[in-house]
Amino acid sequence: MMDTGPPTISSRPRTGRTIQMGRCITRVVSVDLVNWGALDNALDPDSPFDANGCWSGSATFLPDGTPVMLYTGIDASNNQVQNLAFPKNASDPLLREWIKPTYNPVIPLPADVPGASFRDPSTAWRARDGLWRVAVSAGFKDGTGSTLVYRSKDFRRWERNAEPLYSSAAAGMVECPDLFPVAEPGVHHGLDLVPSNVAARHVLKLSVMNTTQDYYVLGRYDAADTFALAGADNDCRTWNRFDYGHVYASKSFYDAGKKRRVLWSWANESDSVQDYVARGWAGVQTVPRKIWLDGDGKQLLQWPIEEVETLRKARVGLLGAEVNAGGMNVEIIGVAGTQADVEVVFEVPALDGAENLETNQLLDPQRLCGEKGASVPGGVGPFGLLVLASSDLQEHTSVFFRVFRHDGNKHKVLMCTDLTRSTKRADVYKPPYGGFVDVDVEKDRSISLRTLIDHSVVESYGGGGRAVITARVYPEHAKTSTNRMLMFNNGTGMVKVSKLDAWELKAANVNVPVV
Repeated sequence: MMDTGPPTISSRPRTGRTIQMGRCITRVVSVDLVNWGALDNALDPDSPFDANGCWSGSATFLPDGTPVMLYTGIDASNNQVQNLAFPKNASDPLLREWIKPTYNPVIPLPADVPGASFRDPSTAWRARDGLWRVAVSAGFKDGTGSTLVYRSKDFRRWERNAEPLYSSAAAGMVECPDLFPVAEPGVHHGLDLVPSNVAARHVLKLSVMNTTQDYYVLGRYDAADTFALAGADNDCRTWNRFDYGHVYASKSFYDAGKKRRVLWSWANESDSVQDYVARGWAGVQTVPRKIWLDGDGKQLLQWPIEEVETLRKARVGLLGAEVNAGGMNVEIIGVAGTQADVEVVFEVPALDGAENLETNQLLDPQRLCGEKGASVPGGVGPFGLLVLASSDLQEHTSVFFRVFRHDGNKHKVLMCTDLTRSTKRADVYKPPYGGFVDVDVEKDRSISLRTLIDHSVVESYGGGGRAVITARVYPEHAKTSTNRMLMFNNGTGMVKVSKLDAWELKAANVNVPVV
């Protein structure tokens, strides 16, 4: 996790895994990734090698089953170094106490890296030669951002590989690296980082500081600890995105019990510093997502883990509704909008009215969402949902699709989450977010949408998880009145709703002290 300054434990059901609090590392524990209990700090900055902070890191299981943490410490000279920590009692199921060996740091600051640009060790893995590997982010003095690989026989003495896993001056400093294998296209189960997976397709994910966005690419990881991109540019800002919204510093892990890879992400605040200091917490974890390789092998699919469905209670269903043209709204009655889970399939009977899309408009879908917002009439769309809406609709967050004609008779589907009317407050960051959804609307004539609403967080999955947008919203009306939820269509053609299921969500149990 990033060091975010104020505490990052939310009072809402959004927290997960090891979380950064100021400059120490605290822990929460769960049996279902939904309900969480709070434990005391795992690590405090009380040693020369982390005197100025215990920062991001990862946990790895050693062959005997003992977990070990590799984390970034800010030492007494304000240099970033990599340290180890072991559980004091490995048989304790909650791993309450941790010991930091005095031989830390195990990976000191390299001579060619500035002191503030060396951090975020990944989960370690072993190759067929039996040596451990770990990836660490580094930013060199010439502006090159790199992901370095270190090797070790004993997890204590580490040597840097001659070649980095990734290196480019285009994006600047990249951090929070993640490397993991994926099963063959269309196979939903995940893979662990074990030697037998060397031949598997791998995913490299990086977080870019300059854009505060996460990017990933498919490729081949080899025994020389290099990564060959599969038909992609070396500038990681051109890679695929996990999320087109307010998400950063994502991290995955392999859930051996359910044979799945689960992705965590971080969404920080969009309101003022004064607001979250007054609240006493800042930053939340997104809903955990299962990720796997799409059937075409081009991108990862994402979907909320199934345990989220245990929070569902009151359900509203709707079949065969029509959302007529011209800004027509259909209200979803019976589901409170503060915490909800909505799944809807929109049928698009005709594509004749789709607007033309210029090639240069493909380069910036977020800008296109701003120009072609929910209130701007179109041909095929905009259509979608209005959530966290006030009674007079003066405040609302719109999640919608718009279909364009491109390159002759082909079509592109734009997905947007527009926050420009999400609150009347002027001191809140409320942009439009957007990305293109890789679906064949000409063949399917339908587009699916799932939106999870949790107070200030709106997470939307388009096209079965082919595009995801996470947003932070702060509607003023929510303090004193209820929220409305509606479907709308501001295009010229009628849109059908072939299926709609909406549930209220009960609150998860979070931050309950574990004794």
